[in-house]
Amino acid sequence: MSTAPSAKDQPQITDSMLISRIRAGDEDALATLHDRYSQVVYSVALRVLGETTQAEDILQEIFLQLWRNPQTFDSNRGSLGAWLAVITRHRAIDQLRRRRPESDIEDVIVAVDTRIEQTTDRNMAIAKIRAVVEQLPAEQRKPLEMAFFEGLTHSEIASKTGEPLGTIKTRIRSALLTLRKALAA
Repeated sequence: MSTAPSAKDQPQITDSMLISRIRAGDEDALATLHDRYSQVVYSVALRVLGETTQAEDILQEIFLQLWRNPQTFDSNRGSLGAWLAVITRHRAIDQLRRRRPESDIEDVIVAVDTRIEQTTDRNMAIAKIRAVVEQLPAEQRKPLEMAFFEGLTHSEIASKTGEPLGTIKTRIRSALLTLRKALAA
């Protein structure tokens, strides 16, 4: 009885290797990255937009951008997963701002796809981020959530909370620095 080698026995293909292969025109490398990160990209877009069709459009746009311009990702500046999440968030916020005011953003129902936690590495990173965010003081956590999950600008957050703009910027920056230190550890 022969058994197939487990994933641990096979060499790990890094994101950098896959990006290099995409630069050479390898569609299989893009498919691998899509399998690896599509849930993250889709979840971020869905969380910001609250609409599955638009989140799917963003997902397609992000991976098309990666295929057409793989040189825009710089591995020296961070991980591919984080980069994809950030550009997805920015793209979704841009789309949200272009959207006609059909409904108030507070009335949008946010759906979360539970399949995001399929990979152990993602599970660990997500758990770590959640733990750190939960430990943040409320005055840092709330503006951070408003910026990242509601797509509000610093000025909009300041206006909504009644806090000075500089205070909001400082609190968000402090929260991000705390997250960065926790993830680097």
